[in-house]
Amino acid sequence: MQPLKIGNLKLKNPLLLAPMVDVTDLPYRLVCRKQGAAMAYTEMLNLGAIIHENKKTQNMMKTSKEDRPLGIQVTGNSVEDMKKAVPYFKNYDLVDINCGCPSDRIIGNSSGSHLLKTPEKIKSFISCLKNEGCIVTAKIRLGFKKNNVVEIAKEIEKAGADALTIHARLASESYNVPADWKWIADIKNKIGIPVIGNGDINSGQKARQMLDIADGAMIARAAIGDPTIFKQILYYLKTGKEKQSTLKERIQSFREYIKIAKNYDLVEIPRIKRLGCHFIKGQEGSARMRGELMSLQTLEEIEQFVRKI
Repeated sequence: MQPLKIGNLKLKNPLLLAPMVDVTDLPYRLVCRKQGAAMAYTEMLNLGAIIHENKKTQNMMKTSKEDRPLGIQVTGNSVEDMKKAVPYFKNYDLVDINCGCPSDRIIGNSSGSHLLKTPEKIKSFISCLKNEGCIVTAKIRLGFKKNNVVEIAKEIEKAGADALTIHARLASESYNVPADWKWIADIKNKIGIPVIGNGDINSGQKARQMLDIADGAMIARAAIGDPTIFKQILYYLKTGKEKQSTLKERIQSFREYIKIAKNYDLVEIPRIKRLGCHFIKGQEGSARMRGELMSLQTLEEIEQFVRKI
């Protein structure tokens, strides 16, 4: 297992926790780091909200000394806004530009995956940040509605990016469409910066296959409700054997998440309930348990519920 280096950052292993809206807040990142994630990112943040110091966005920007190395993931449509936001990036190890979010709201603001239509805009963002001395990465998809990933990747490398993450689907494709990893392998052979693969990595074997064609493996959906996925993958990379998590391990991770959220004053009842449903899914009686959890109103009720599992 080769270490992954991004700029001057040397990661302890090549496993990264993907930035995910409504999931990867500070408490969730810390729980995943404990299980072996070598790198994590904030949730995707809007440049305008950062500049205007939106209260919700400031909470999403919270970090700690244990939360390292950490990337701040941002998106927007203005190079001027990117430059204005640079002073807010000083607490982070790198800046990741989101060029893949398929949300209609984000696309409507000419951000996220809309940027795949204009590789020159992505290039200008990267150049702006490199001129300010930042370590810069970009997270892209294969294209918006048509595949132009080779063109985009080459422009990102030319702009001076330190690494590139590829989610191997078009922005127009749902998760029902399998990620097409052949494009990750193709880009790895065509550019000289580290390539991190993302899409459908949900086991040790899948992670191993990704690391055979890319420099890093970014875990997204498989980490929602099961931070031990990182521990499972590391075990496979060492032994060649799969090791599934238990309900007990997942619930312990959920308890840790709640505890950390309380410690950092980041308790959001709706978020905790949504995440809690993921932690208990797949178990006998889980539908009933999810219904009960979603009916709870206070943190005390949720903690009492978790103690019973």
